[in-house]
Amino acid sequence: MALNTCSEGISFARELEQAAAGMYERLAQLLPAEAETFRAYASGNKKNIANIEQAYYGVITDAIEGCYAFNIEPADYAIDVTVGAELDRAAALAKAIAVEETMLRFYQVAAEQAKGLMADVPRAFTLVARKRGERIEELKSLAAR
Repeated sequence: MALNTCSEGISFARELEQAAAGMYERLAQLLPAEAETFRAYASGNKKNIANIEQAYYGVITDAIEGCYAFNIEPADYAIDVTVGAELDRAAALAKAIAVEETMLRFYQVAAEQAKGLMADVPRAFTLVARKRGERIEELKSLAAR
């Protein structure tokens, strides 16, 4: 089922952020050398949720909510956050990069689609997308070591 309303987009963003935060918390336990980085990512994901929801609740009205802000298919942004004990460092970092790249694509599309109806929500999405891009580069740097 496609996401259409802003509320649906925000809820999906929350689901993505929470799932990724859980993955990073598990990776912190699995890979002690990178535990601090992964805990910071999990904390950042939780802050992203708060920032996006604050932007949304600060500007939303019934008139805007009644409009269709998005045409997003959640299946296009499904993330695999399963982390097993058998996951080695390289595989864990590759999984984290794949999750971040998918979430980056979601935030870029969501920001673009919401731009015409409101300003604060797409701005929050764009900020999270930028952070995702930075995180991808950091993860690639970790993987190269």
